[in-house]
Amino acid sequence: MKGFINFIREQGVIGLAIGFLLGGAVSKTVASLVENIINPLVGLLLGKVNLSDKMITIGDTAIKYGAFISTVVDFIIVAAVIYFGFKMLGLEKIDKKK
Repeated sequence: MKGFINFIREQGVIGLAIGFLLGGAVSKTVASLVENIINPLVGLLLGKVNLSDKMITIGDTAIKYGAFISTVVDFIIVAAVIYFGFKMLGLEKIDKKK
């Protein structure tokens, strides 16, 4: 059992698992934040524009750059929440240094 615990601590498995769980747990909340609060505020600043509906049409193809920007904002917020949550809880000290 001791060897297994050392393996987990040395390989950073706990940090990876925590990041995975937190990412899954907050993704819906962050998606709602971006879709329902941030995008409307950006649209208001840009003159009542719905960012997620913005696209460029080339022939029959639609390039939805607004939806991509929303997804990038989603990612940045999720990453920041996980990073600061990890730091606030002091979880970086769990993993054993090599």
